[in-house]
Amino acid sequence: MEEFNVERIGVLMGGASTEREISLKSGRAVSKALRDKGLDVIEVDILDENHLRVKELLKEAELDVAFIALHGRFGEDGQIQKILEELNIPYTGSQPVACRLSMDKVASRKIFEKKRIPVPKYVTLNHRVKIKDILLDFPLVVKPATEGSSIGVSFVEKKSDLEDALKSAFSYDERVIVEEYIEGREITVGILEDKPLPVIEIIPQKTRLFSYQSKYIQGFTEYIVPAKLGEETFKLAQEMGLAAHKVIRCRCFSRVDMFLDRDDICRVLEINSIPGLTEMSLLPKAAKAIGIDYPELILKILKSALKRCQRRSINLKE
Repeated sequence: MEEFNVERIGVLMGGASTEREISLKSGRAVSKALRDKGLDVIEVDILDENHLRVKELLKEAELDVAFIALHGRFGEDGQIQKILEELNIPYTGSQPVACRLSMDKVASRKIFEKKRIPVPKYVTLNHRVKIKDILLDFPLVVKPATEGSSIGVSFVEKKSDLEDALKSAFSYDERVIVEEYIEGREITVGILEDKPLPVIEIIPQKTRLFSYQSKYIQGFTEYIVPAKLGEETFKLAQEMGLAAHKVIRCRCFSRVDMFLDRDDICRVLEINSIPGLTEMSLLPKAAKAIGIDYPELILKILKSALKRCQRRSINLKE
């Protein structure tokens, strides 16, 4: 077993975004896994987004390395990563620019398109754009440009419902994406140590989309791990997931959400630089499918941060 010189691991969780409760669940699960390995862990609840206060909180914690389990704004948009770099504290996951691009669905899609990674047909709106300017066929999907966990996302079957969907999405963000609804299968590809994990198929049981409720209420979604796809389609989905991870320059791990249309053509929806990290989350499910249990997954993510800085470490117990 490799040895890493580190005395104190801070698990950063909570935050002030709409994903606070989800982040707390991820953070507690990560903390338990690390403590069960005999490591010295402190849970750091980030209560607001004031850079000076957060910087002082992290200084007081005297961390050797930060395990980021923050979801949503301030966790996945590069802000906490920038603060950690200013404090010279090693951290898990991607660097500030990659996080910002991942969080911003408009920015990441522009990169995907430039690199010829297929995405759904879509338009980006601000408050000044009128409904008549949306030249896409129904049904549509409406979503905020920078929210996660399907917060503010609506499935719109007819024009009369579009205004309410836009109002909901704009309540979370100043920019909104309206995209074509793809009839087909929703899949996701987790990336670990910059390699693709098995594809997972996501089958919502009570909603049309993989909604917030579908993600976090037991029984609302069926997951097929690994997805029952043809060998060529399975491999293509993995390759596309890895390509998305690389072009955004994510580091070590991420999760790429996609749709397969009826002709088995993949289209990338978005990339998550810090996907859910509870034992029931999708990245751990994919890792488990190839024999990597939850504590081992968390250690692999931690090691990836420690390997980048030669000066920190500990004997990680099996």
